[in-house]
Amino acid sequence: MFQFHLMDNVLILHEELKNKTYHHGGYHHFRISDPKPRDIHKASVKDRLVHHAIYRVLYPYFHLRFIADSYSCQKGKGTHRAIARFREFSYQISKNNTRTGWVLKCDTKKFFASINHQILFSILEQQIQDADTLRLLKNIVSSFQTPGKLQTGLPLGNLTSQLLVNIYMNEFDQFVKHRFKVKHYIRYADDFVFLSEDREVLEALIFPVAQELRDRLSLELHPNKLFIKTIASGVDFLGWVHFVDHRVLRTATKRRMLRKLAGPSNEAMISSYLGMLSHGNTEKLRGLLSGI
Repeated sequence: MFQFHLMDNVLILHEELKNKTYHHGGYHHFRISDPKPRDIHKASVKDRLVHHAIYRVLYPYFHLRFIADSYSCQKGKGTHRAIARFREFSYQISKNNTRTGWVLKCDTKKFFASINHQILFSILEQQIQDADTLRLLKNIVSSFQTPGKLQTGLPLGNLTSQLLVNIYMNEFDQFVKHRFKVKHYIRYADDFVFLSEDREVLEALIFPVAQELRDRLSLELHPNKLFIKTIASGVDFLGWVHFVDHRVLRTATKRRMLRKLAGPSNEAMISSYLGMLSHGNTEKLRGLLSGI
């Protein structure tokens, strides 16, 4: 429908932005299982055009300010780069599997739903000098809030949300790298790991990490998803269970994949799964899928 009157709609949007009368609209809400239930809020086509325009301008600026080992929603990165980096760090701290290596794995509670708008605005104001850009970002951020929480939360469906949470968590990344000078640290969205040859070093990180997240960003560590383990015992991170010299698919991920393939499947789906499986030790599973 938007495309049917495309030029008219684009010109109207241009005038609204130029005259500073643009206001972000509401959202269409739906739920997905990915694998756990998630609430998705989808903006209108008009608003999504604004999201993309903002992203195209702001991403190159902020990408240069993110740490090298932040991997979510960035060009040339992603989960595969993150797990490859995990393996590299594993070899380093275990001295090529000759010593015990330890991993502290952390996750935050209700990440997108807990982003504090005022804290986010404060971070943006420190980085962006242009008043019109700030006004537009505040317009978008303020268009959504987590039910029951004033001025809190970002919608999972917005492209701008992916960039904004990286800007938000970059404050934590900088704290980790510059205050604690942690060398072996990887973050993907709200999943992050610290690697060390010394368990006590990792234990000493838990309290200051929790305190910084709480005090600086109003985020809480998830108590049920925090653990310290040896790499040799297998570390669950980004859908894979990682060992020093190999990785295997997480059991829940494997079951979900096989459940989907038990129903109507197509070549594109099988090719997608084969591509994912190529990043781990999954010869049997790949053989099973090749025979479908």
